[in-house]
Amino acid sequence: MNALTSVVDVHAMLGIAAVALGMVLTPGPNMIYLVSRSIAQGRRAGMLSLVGVATGFLVYLGAVTVGVAAVFTVVPVLYTAIKLAGAGYLLWLAWKAVKPGGAAVFAPQQLPPDPPRKLFVMGFLTCLLNPKIAIMYLSLLPQFVNPERGHVAAQSLLLGLTQIAVAVSMNGLIAMSAGSIASFLNRRPAWLRIQRYAMGTVLGGLALHIAADRAKAVAV
Repeated sequence: MNALTSVVDVHAMLGIAAVALGMVLTPGPNMIYLVSRSIAQGRRAGMLSLVGVATGFLVYLGAVTVGVAAVFTVVPVLYTAIKLAGAGYLLWLAWKAVKPGGAAVFAPQQLPPDPPRKLFVMGFLTCLLNPKIAIMYLSLLPQFVNPERGHVAAQSLLLGLTQIAVAVSMNGLIAMSAGSIASFLNRRPAWLRIQRYAMGTVLGGLALHIAADRAKAVAV
């Protein structure tokens, strides 16, 4: 743990973990695909899909670690625009979480079974084409990198791995429990409202914090 804290700040790791948790618990393409597969085809299908999703995370993390974020130091206006876009997207997710009449993610659906290879590929593509994940890595993750600590690439890697650990573990729990969660929420709609408002508050607060931040882009 001491070796980690010498590279990246603990508060930064907790911050990115909070962002990752809020985004995981706000319905999006990844959750919808994993839940639909788990309910329609069983837990094994959900976990195979999750392996594809995790691979998509690693592709984004690799791109950021090798220096995609360095472009922002050359074009600071682009960095500011993407940062504000990220904050705006979090606000939009917060609104989607609290607005009435949202999509029922855990509603059972009748879907034809897919073979293991397709489950992996579809999970991978769903993650790779997910705008939430693109914004996470290109706009939100750099906010938690502290250039004064040095080792910016290592910071990006550790923060990204923190996000992946939170996202994969939570998505795994959701995929494994999708059927039980669906039954629970169908019988107790009040719990669903509590979850929505809690996540909306967290995402809205993070969005305002990021929008107000005046830090400059850092190079890897």
